[in-house]
Amino acid sequence: MTSTDLHLPKGATANARYALDIDPDRAGWTYSSLRVVELAPDGTHTFTTGDSEWIVLPLQGGCTVQIEDSKFQLLGRESVFADVSDFVYAPRDTRVQIASGAGGRFALAGAKCERRLPARYGPAPEVPVEQRGSGTCARQVRNFAAAQGADGQGFDCDRLIAVEVITPGGNWSSYPPHKHDEHRPGEESELEEIYYFEIDGPEGLGYQRVFPSREGGSDVLAEVRSGDAVLVPDGWHGPSIAQPGHPMYYLNVMAGPGATREWRIRFHPDHVESAGGYR
Repeated sequence: MTSTDLHLPKGATANARYALDIDPDRAGWTYSSLRVVELAPDGTHTFTTGDSEWIVLPLQGGCTVQIEDSKFQLLGRESVFADVSDFVYAPRDTRVQIASGAGGRFALAGAKCERRLPARYGPAPEVPVEQRGSGTCARQVRNFAAAQGADGQGFDCDRLIAVEVITPGGNWSSYPPHKHDEHRPGEESELEEIYYFEIDGPEGLGYQRVFPSREGGSDVLAEVRSGDAVLVPDGWHGPSIAQPGHPMYYLNVMAGPGATREWRIRFHPDHVESAGGYR
């Protein structure tokens, strides 16, 4: 892919239904999807999940989510920088309606899958929050739909993995550079990834780097602003750099072909000694 294909500025994939709409056909891959729907006060949005599982995640505002005979109330949040949010999991082959009395913006993180799991509510207090890195590489990771780790924490999906990251202004995250584009049992899992960005404060910006792990691989250095997305079909990715004074948020959506849903990464060998991995 070219750098133009990988960096999708705000509005580049917008249509009549979504402010952002990335599906496997648009991304040129097989599994991962991300949509952002914006609702006016008393607005509703209905969609069918098809062959994918989805998580409804409030970015700003609250909503109710109707999935067949089940209704879930999401308290949401004022903004992605304010707090962790509750969320809802919607299985494949069903119909979903989102309704918001006050209006808001809602992310739909999706992945093509095989198993049909039950619809479920994810309470905000149960989201594992990790303080990752140190110094100018410190950031907060909200593992709301992470694959199960060694500590036994995780949220059950068939293929979908999704987390949020808050990077303080002036800091680096997604560092050291790492990749997950090969199947290496016990060492690396093959995952397609979407980064969706929001930057705190007017005129805020950040930078995202993706560079090749193979001949002809993905290569982009993008200046990102609120509403932008970057696709990572392959390659080393990182750092993600936040402008001083402007904390940066990104939502990571991942899925891949592995028989086991897992997040295993390899760090770039040129950075491991100096950075020491995720401390």
